[in-house]
Amino acid sequence: MKKILITQPKPENDRSPYFELARKYNIDLVFHPFIKLEGIPSKDFRKQKIDISYYSAVIFTSRNAIDHFFRICDEMKISISQDTKYFCITEAVALYLQKFILYRKRKVFYGADGTNKSMFDVINKHKENEKFLYVCSENQQDNEIVNWLKNNKCEFALAFMYRTVSNEINQIMESSFDVICFFTPSGVKSLFDNIPGFEQRNTLIGAFGNNTGKAVEEAGLSLEIRAPAPQSPSMVAALEQFLSAEAKKK
Repeated sequence: MKKILITQPKPENDRSPYFELARKYNIDLVFHPFIKLEGIPSKDFRKQKIDISYYSAVIFTSRNAIDHFFRICDEMKISISQDTKYFCITEAVALYLQKFILYRKRKVFYGADGTNKSMFDVINKHKENEKFLYVCSENQQDNEIVNWLKNNKCEFALAFMYRTVSNEINQIMESSFDVICFFTPSGVKSLFDNIPGFEQRNTLIGAFGNNTGKAVEEAGLSLEIRAPAPQSPSMVAALEQFLSAEAKKK
């Protein structure tokens, strides 16, 4: 393994575990987002007829969702109750809330290992008394989350506050990569939007999240690296596990 493409923006922090991984295994990590987000203007959000202040709990699966939630609240001059609870997919997403609120553990919750199931375990303890607002993309919701909320008879609404669109990737894809890592179904779609005749050949594919993995396989690609999993809650951990196994083979 010499060259790995991470279909996300390059981390701003030099201490990112991605860079430690690159040094440890002497690999070239290339970062290029396959999608970009467009915020839905507040005037368009109003057409969804959602009263944000009605909901006592908010579900976040990304930092982008947090950014757009508070952007919409600011544009619409909505004051969020200090009693509002926040349920996040990972601790990193939960900690990002500090940018916008006074962080208190009694109102910010997150799953133990970054999986939907661990987040559901936390939500399950509160579902009887809360009204949930799931902040998500207009064209990319996590169906596992939506179905769980329905099946568990939670009172909830989907709040579309941004949308994903394909980014230009043709230039970056002129290089050959040993591994390409995807993080959203939209990232997989972007690959074929830009390169309709893409052939996997010897390239290995990694995917973060069940929906992303499903999108990879539905696109006719073979999936070798999966996250999150019990031993690999992040894509970095999954790559570490994979590269370690490859090194042992040698």
